[in-house]
Amino acid sequence: MKQAELRTVLDGGRYYEGPRWHAGRLWFVDCMARTLLSIDPSGGLQEHVRLTDDTPCGLGVLPDGTIVVLTMFRKRLLAFANERLSLYADLSRIAAGTIDDMIIDGLGRAYVGDLGFNLPPPPDRDADGRIILVMPDGEMRVVAEGLRFPNGIAVSADHQRLVVAEMDGGGLAEYEIASDSGLHLYRKIECAKQPDGICLDREGAVWIASYGEGVFTRIDRNGREQQRINVPGRRGIACALGGFDRRTLFCISAATSPEEQMQGKSSARIDLLDVEIPGAGYP
Repeated sequence: MKQAELRTVLDGGRYYEGPRWHAGRLWFVDCMARTLLSIDPSGGLQEHVRLTDDTPCGLGVLPDGTIVVLTMFRKRLLAFANERLSLYADLSRIAAGTIDDMIIDGLGRAYVGDLGFNLPPPPDRDADGRIILVMPDGEMRVVAEGLRFPNGIAVSADHQRLVVAEMDGGGLAEYEIASDSGLHLYRKIECAKQPDGICLDREGAVWIASYGEGVFTRIDRNGREQQRINVPGRRGIACALGGFDRRTLFCISAATSPEEQMQGKSSARIDLLDVEIPGAGYP
């Protein structure tokens, strides 16, 4: 199994999330600082906007290049354009709980993770999680249910496959995307301890940030681990393939714990390394 050394490109944030490669920059949020940020490949940081009334988490990019920011507790998607945020979609009437991560594919469809309960998570939570689809025309509907804390979401380049990390389920749920944009469960794979953010590569493998183990792993289409990157003493939060040829893996980690997160104690970092298989799909 291959081992690799990460190179730090940005350090000193609080809790980074939602990395998306777009227009030559890695876009992401700092949940605790409530900011939308981006860096260039050398680590040059730009703060774009600060939210005052909610916690940002997931990110997506519309086909026209507009960045969309998910806010967790007011359950909204906000479009960022001309250095300002405006309402893109209000999910408060359809979401059963806190919304967490999302992806927007190349057709402009937003797939949003609904935990099914409000954070902090109740100890007796079950498979209450869902995925909500938001179409470009504003139509919303639930397209998947029975998920155990849906977290990172990714869609293949051909728009036929959606993968979601089940944080409480210890693995991935894979869906076929129907012609009406609905989801049909294909299989589930146990492959990680508390998987968080994910991304896909050209071979269909999934890179997984593991919150529970403090590692980033590459899982092939057969569910076998092909590569493991350790971040000792840290939590794997999210990852994305970007760079000029999408062979740069950006790995977000944090030095924190669930208890410390509740107290707002966390130190975030972004590392990178070059990989052999380039990224494909969304993110």
